[in-house]
Amino acid sequence: MRRGLVLGCGGTVGSAWQVGALAAIEAAWQWDPRTAAVIVGTSGGASLGAMLGAGVGVEEMVAGQSGEADARASVRHFFTKPPAPLPALPIGLPLGRLAMQGLRRRRRLMALAGLAPPGRTRPDFLDRLTKDLSVTHPAVWQVAVEVRSGERVAFGAPGAPPASLSAAVRASWAVPGWYPPVTIGGRCYLDGGVSSTASADLVRDLTLDEVLVVAPMASAAGVRIGGVGGRLESVMRKPMSRGLDREIALLEAAGTRVARLCPSAAELAEMGPNFMDPRRRLPAMRAALRHVPARLSEGARQ
Repeated sequence: MRRGLVLGCGGTVGSAWQVGALAAIEAAWQWDPRTAAVIVGTSGGASLGAMLGAGVGVEEMVAGQSGEADARASVRHFFTKPPAPLPALPIGLPLGRLAMQGLRRRRRLMALAGLAPPGRTRPDFLDRLTKDLSVTHPAVWQVAVEVRSGERVAFGAPGAPPASLSAAVRASWAVPGWYPPVTIGGRCYLDGGVSSTASADLVRDLTLDEVLVVAPMASAAGVRIGGVGGRLESVMRKPMSRGLDREIALLEAAGTRVARLCPSAAELAEMGPNFMDPRRRLPAMRAALRHVPARLSEGARQ
């Protein structure tokens, strides 16, 4: 069976939850995610996809999140020394072209992203990881958004502009207002989450038998975090969830089975509203390890 793996955006906390979810999947399905026919990653999912493509197994990711010596130093450092929970103060003019593209396409998050000043937080933590990785998997894609056109680009996919692993992952991680846009081949790119939480539809034409989508920034209808922080977080979560619903419908219409895995309300309560808060990293991974197995027995539809 040809199975694709799609890893959505989610920052520090969402990535930690994804590690726990992948560990539960590997145990329940007896399937190594490194063997996926294609690995598509967005933002936090892009760094995990790069690890998988370079041969880093899920067991090593869990060890790295836990700070254990069983994980190589670069993986352990990446997980245990994440960026600060708040960005450096962004300064500069908003990306007006992107805002206009968002309005034209009726993409609220894209329009808001275009109104954010360029970020100033340094992405050095990503470079430390990618410099130690050598991707050997034939199909590892990192999704970013080209600022002028608003189009998604999956670096590593056929026909995509050439890019180093470091540049592609930084582009996919370039959260508006947090990290600066990344220039590749004379064009500027931002976080792929500006357009889609997971870009699952990009694999529609690959004639896969099944696609596993692990998306921490999407959820089923009615699933949310309580409180003021939760309501603010849902400003992103609601449109991302609706977008993922549309992408999955496209895949299923093409005859591809889709297994979708998103956090439950209990997991979101552990993850908190700020997906860059390093204090929530280990609780997020442990919540996935506790809760995901039951959903897998129900077909990973949540």
